[in-house]
Amino acid sequence: MNSPLVALPKEAASAVTPGPVGGSDNPEPILVRYWEIFFRRRWLVVGIVGAAVALGIIFTLLQTPAFTAEARIEISRSQDNVTDVEAVTPQEADQDLEFYQTQYALLEARSLAGRVVQRLNLTRTDEFFDTFGVELEEGLMLGDGAPATGAGSFSRDQIEERNREAVDLFLNHVGISPIRGSALVDLRFTSPDPVLSRDVTNAWAEEYMQSNLDRRFASSIEARDFLSEQLQTLRERLEVSERELVNYAANSGIVTLSQNESADGRTRTDRTLTIADIEALNTELAAATSDRIRAESRLTRGADTATVENTTLSALRQNRAETAAALSSTEARFGPEYPPLQALEAQLAEIERSIASEEARVTGATRTDFTQALNRERELRNQINQLRGNLVNEQQASIQYNIYQREVDTNRQLYDGLLQRFKEIGVAGVGTNNVSIVDMAEEPRFPSSPNLLINLAAALIAGFGLAAAVVLGLEQVDRSLRDPAAVRELGLTLLGVIPRADNDEVIEAVHDRKSAISEAYVAAQTNLALLTDQGLPRSFILTSTRPGEGKSSSAMALAMSLARVGHNTVLIDADVRSPSVNVYLDLGPGKGLTNYLTGSSPVDELLVDVGQENLTVMTAGPPPPNAAELLASRRFPVLIEELKERFDVVVIDAPPMLGLADVPLISNAVDGLIYTIEYNGVQMRGIKTSIERLRTVNANVFGALVTKYETPGKGGYGYGYGYGYGYEYGYGSNRDDEPAEDGGRG
Repeated sequence: MNSPLVALPKEAASAVTPGPVGGSDNPEPILVRYWEIFFRRRWLVVGIVGAAVALGIIFTLLQTPAFTAEARIEISRSQDNVTDVEAVTPQEADQDLEFYQTQYALLEARSLAGRVVQRLNLTRTDEFFDTFGVELEEGLMLGDGAPATGAGSFSRDQIEERNREAVDLFLNHVGISPIRGSALVDLRFTSPDPVLSRDVTNAWAEEYMQSNLDRRFASSIEARDFLSEQLQTLRERLEVSERELVNYAANSGIVTLSQNESADGRTRTDRTLTIADIEALNTELAAATSDRIRAESRLTRGADTATVENTTLSALRQNRAETAAALSSTEARFGPEYPPLQALEAQLAEIERSIASEEARVTGATRTDFTQALNRERELRNQINQLRGNLVNEQQASIQYNIYQREVDTNRQLYDGLLQRFKEIGVAGVGTNNVSIVDMAEEPRFPSSPNLLINLAAALIAGFGLAAAVVLGLEQVDRSLRDPAAVRELGLTLLGVIPRADNDEVIEAVHDRKSAISEAYVAAQTNLALLTDQGLPRSFILTSTRPGEGKSSSAMALAMSLARVGHNTVLIDADVRSPSVNVYLDLGPGKGLTNYLTGSSPVDELLVDVGQENLTVMTAGPPPPNAAELLASRRFPVLIEELKERFDVVVIDAPPMLGLADVPLISNAVDGLIYTIEYNGVQMRGIKTSIERLRTVNANVFGALVTKYETPGKGGYGYGYGYGYGYEYGYGSNRDDEPAEDGGRG
């Protein structure tokens, strides 16, 4: 088996020797450190957890069985709109992220709870309160002197108080569980009565549906009332504005013939009476002008043009031509005296007179037509000019007229919009409810609580949590050495870490070279040899802060280990107040160090061969009344020098530091000192105080030896080191016939 500790090089003598627990250069994982803490206090953890489990079992057995009924509802974001009319609440409002949170809060609202209580008449009797074991205040119970005739025997204040108590009781036993990723919600009510749980849960779901509808209808009613008031106001304003418009038009002489409505709902006047008159006169003026131009043209062209255009003249001229032709033919065959010839001449003359007369008439008519056309044109133009002036005045007056018209249009639009909305709200309530019941609650067949497994799990969690808090709290209060690497804080070198062992295994483990304890001391011996330039110190002391830290067993183990590797070693038990070496080696009482210090015996008589090669022991001897004076005498340094001449190494088991002056008195007589520290034992403050005392007297402290180290499970060394002192330090304690509690002394 390899040694758990490695030797330190000379140039790194002040560094911490690697051990089972890493130092700051190789920090131990935090989980491992916590595991060590809990393993070290495992019995405390077991006790706390066991007590928590026991309390959980007792609590479970004492609990009243409770039954939970569950109903499932669906809360949709929008509702079906049967009438295709927008409701008071816009649909976009349902799309807000707060919608479902609002619905969950409404499910637990006191108003809804009050509806459920009223529906089931839970306050009419005391049965609801008795089911939960609730005792109301004096005067609120039917059994408190009130007639057992129901809630009607209570005053109004008492009824309200009972309702409040019932609502609080209801809300304390309800639960809401939304199903993630859906619009479904589970409603739960828990009570000792399964029938009551079912009835309350179903009533809760149904009242929530009804309250949702009630809120919608209430909103519609409030909106209709508000719109009715607004409509009345707008109706009056519209009447006033229309009256003002009509009065102004009458006073201004504005007669509107036609109007149209623009895209933005504004009324625009297309034609007024003045405009219509101007348009008609303009048409007649155009015709009169045309007639005048034609008459003037005929007059300008003269009579020829007029006669040519006259049909009567054309016929007369045609007749004249025919008569002239007949006359010429008759005259050629007959003489002038021929009667038919004379008749033709008379006829021709008459035709000429008719033509002349017609031409004169046509010329006079043309002139007359021109004069009439000219006069009519002038008259029409004068009338149009007069109407143009009227139109300008009318357009100026139309500015204010349009203002009145816009006010009328605005009021009419508002009135029509509100009237339409008022009619729509009347039928908007026909929409279906967006809340529906998916599953009604059924009577639970098995109680939902107490659940033994859940309670035990909760008790375990609480127990472990409390145990963790207690253990970590104790760890914070406990400032003992819990990490061998912490000896750096003391300014010491870590020479070795000795694992814990059972009481009867300490010496046997030292003899067994394959044991973890033996290898740990070999590693400590090796590190000690590398601390100085001269190698292994010739003489050194092992001490500790208080008794029970393993210094005596460590002194003996180091002496045996040194002797095993060939060093001629002597072990001196200088703990004369409470000697331990003679107990370990079963030597019995006899002469020892005190005999030499008092001068009663020479050295040779005090050295004892214990049967191991290269190992000699000097026991403490009889307990003296003045131990400090003996150790401070000049004979102690002389003894050390004499033994150094005869042996290779002198190992001294010295008294502990706490309250004694022995070690500071004898520390300068040796080469150095090894300070023994019990793992998770003495508080760091006490160790620091002892180290400071040694440095005050210029003691050479080689380093620290951590004893009784224990790792959780099979980590590290994998052994225990169960020895300790178990005695009060003083004269007469731990005699040879009183075995040590931990198998070792010092």
